[in-house]
Amino acid sequence: MGKSTGFLDYEREDNKAVSPKERIKNFNEFHEALPLIERKKQAARCMNCGVSFCQSGMKIGGMFSGCPLNNLIPEFNDLIYRGNLEEAYYRLKKTSSFPEFTGRVCPALCEKACTCNLDSEPVTTRANELSIIEYAYENGLAKANPPKVRTGKNIAIVGSGPSGLAAADMLNRRGHNVTVYERNDRVGGLLMYGIPNMKLEKSIVKRKTDIMEEEGVRFITGVNVGRDITAKELKEKYDRVILCCGASNPRDISVKGRDALGIYFAVDFLRATTKSLLDSSFEDEKYIPVKGKNVVVIGGGDTGNDCVGTSIRLGAKSVLQLEMMPKPPEKRLESNPWPEWPKVLKTDYGQEEAIEVFGKDPREYLTTVKEFIKDDKGSLKKVKLVKLESKFNEETKRFSLEEIEGSEYEVKADIVLIAAGFLGSEEYVTKEFNVDIDGRSNVMTSDNYETNIKDVFSAGDMRRGQSLVVWAIKEGREVAKAVDYSLMGYTNL
Repeated sequence: MGKSTGFLDYEREDNKAVSPKERIKNFNEFHEALPLIERKKQAARCMNCGVSFCQSGMKIGGMFSGCPLNNLIPEFNDLIYRGNLEEAYYRLKKTSSFPEFTGRVCPALCEKACTCNLDSEPVTTRANELSIIEYAYENGLAKANPPKVRTGKNIAIVGSGPSGLAAADMLNRRGHNVTVYERNDRVGGLLMYGIPNMKLEKSIVKRKTDIMEEEGVRFITGVNVGRDITAKELKEKYDRVILCCGASNPRDISVKGRDALGIYFAVDFLRATTKSLLDSSFEDEKYIPVKGKNVVVIGGGDTGNDCVGTSIRLGAKSVLQLEMMPKPPEKRLESNPWPEWPKVLKTDYGQEEAIEVFGKDPREYLTTVKEFIKDDKGSLKKVKLVKLESKFNEETKRFSLEEIEGSEYEVKADIVLIAAGFLGSEEYVTKEFNVDIDGRSNVMTSDNYETNIKDVFSAGDMRRGQSLVVWAIKEGREVAKAVDYSLMGYTNL
């Protein structure tokens, strides 16, 4: 422990954010790193607890608490405080494949479990992690390091999202020959086209995948496995196949008027925006235009928030975000004690920007869509909404949300973006490989990540359902170990 009184001596200080009215002028990342001298102070706040819940990654009260990757957080915080960022990098890389991604987009489960949360503010662990990896890049520590010996084993990975990339990174380091198939035109999957540029600039993704290519990973883009190439062909060509295709099947809203023009899935909206930005800085106009339009976002999660922030940057006239659940409390309830995940109100960057631009929080709680109303040309013009209330069902002995009679009202809407979650993996892939799926369309595997089809494995959202980038990385690392063991009879990963 570097400074025993650090958590008493220093207040939490986050990376400075560009003001909402300035940052909405572009799609750039908008947080500025602290100077190293200040970062050391933030690392000094780490208490090196006897029981460090920050790195536990365990389920408490039905929710996960702490880092799923089990990052050695007190150790790297101590090394930052002492100014030894090179050793901090090596310590971090023992457990984390892509701190350059999680340091930007992870909701920081580690911080929610930090002991400092008991009576003050948690350690800035996510920003500390990001400072380590950026130092490593700036000082040549994160350069390519190809394996010196190859095993001659060939592995195909379908999908280049965080789980696919993590598996590829680990297996390539082991010396196996790894080929990653991606149906889009750029490598990265969710990281490239599912997360907006202002949260994760795509040059950051390419920086890492370029290094992976130098190290020997082969990326094949623009190939849709299950349509352009068959499962049979892959199984004949490779010793093992890993399916990391994500949970990209969006949940729809089935109400009257759903066929109206102007209704899109959030994933399509975000993908088109990022692709147009990368291809031409929007000059090709191959994105969903929302400038001067009234936008309604259905869904209160991270994807919904990304739609809010993206719509504002594209010049939306108004943005309304619908959330079926009640508004969370601003502070923990007694029934939700530390170190459980805090079920409290979170106002993210998109909502902050909406408050600044439109003068109010865009979220409407306990509200859902009753009907999409079209004009005489079939285009969306209004949305009929209805308020909800939570009622206890005596038959099921559970609470459920029910419509409040007479609470319907209409709002203007030119564009609706459906961000209501995902229903698991896409059917054409699972059918092509003939793998078993559960009731939520997630691929079923054994404890070692192997499907019912011999030598075919699966990991990430495709296996566990829609989740976090950090969980996808964890699963990618774990499936790599399982595949390595199945090939070699042991594993040193």
